[in-house]
Amino acid sequence: MINSILDDFKVSFRNGNILNQIIIINVVAFIFFGVFRLILDFSGNSELYSVIEGFFKLPSNLGKLVFRPWTIITHMFMHASIGHILWNMVFMYMFGRIITEYLGQNKLLSLYIWGGIGGGVTFILAYNLIPMFSNYVAAAQALGASAAVNAIIVGAATFQPEYQVRMLFIGLVKLKYIAAFFVVSSFLYTSGANAGGEFAHLGGAFLGYLNIKQLQQGNDWSKPVVGFVLWVKSLFKPQPKIKVSYRSEKTQKKQASRRKAAPKAKPSKEETSQAEIDAILDKISEKGYDALSKSEKQKLFNASKD
Repeated sequence: MINSILDDFKVSFRNGNILNQIIIINVVAFIFFGVFRLILDFSGNSELYSVIEGFFKLPSNLGKLVFRPWTIITHMFMHASIGHILWNMVFMYMFGRIITEYLGQNKLLSLYIWGGIGGGVTFILAYNLIPMFSNYVAAAQALGASAAVNAIIVGAATFQPEYQVRMLFIGLVKLKYIAAFFVVSSFLYTSGANAGGEFAHLGGAFLGYLNIKQLQQGNDWSKPVVGFVLWVKSLFKPQPKIKVSYRSEKTQKKQASRRKAAPKAKPSKEETSQAEIDAILDKISEKGYDALSKSEKQKLFNASKD
């Protein structure tokens, strides 16, 4: 059974979209650290687990952060409990599908990463600048995808405020009201037991809003994120061996003449320029997705695959 589950995870990760991949990474990380914690607990090394886990949580202490800069990324894939990861992934799936449908997978990845970073930076600033946290700044640590998920929720609401989502026990609710609820509730609890987390939620929400607004103005924040991910992937891919072949002078002349004779490929008429995409995004922002023509919807769909 375990092998079957692992095979399902592998297939879903390899063939799935960015949304599924992010959820799988979060779930696998949660299970891995959970099992690792149990092993150390049973062996009487609970304190060792706290030390190791600390290398993946985001510290508010700037002295620690200098030596753990990677935690600005790793903390958004860590969770404290089953309830913590369950609700984050449920909301991630609900609202991530909206972003994927209208803007594509790269924009979803951008919202997640920038939202997590924005939440982390807000958490650090809050603990270092607000007097109320002065006694906790040395030991406080952040973990969880909540800030990243808030960025996705607010990003979706910024792009499609009138879009309706069916909520359990409530019915259809517009995105703008759902996003407002998350933002207001986080703000009201910024002095509570999870104050640092609530500040992170607000930071993630702000980055989600800013990300989409910049996209509507023609500034695509997904490019550096996608570029970084591709670079990381390249580190784990074996470099292809260079093959050296020797060709006679006659063969080279024949190939050169063929290249000259071959007709140049004409640009496809179906290619959509960035200006057209920007115009479509502006139209959606002003009138909603339903106002698009069939051809405009197709162009947006094709662009989302890039």
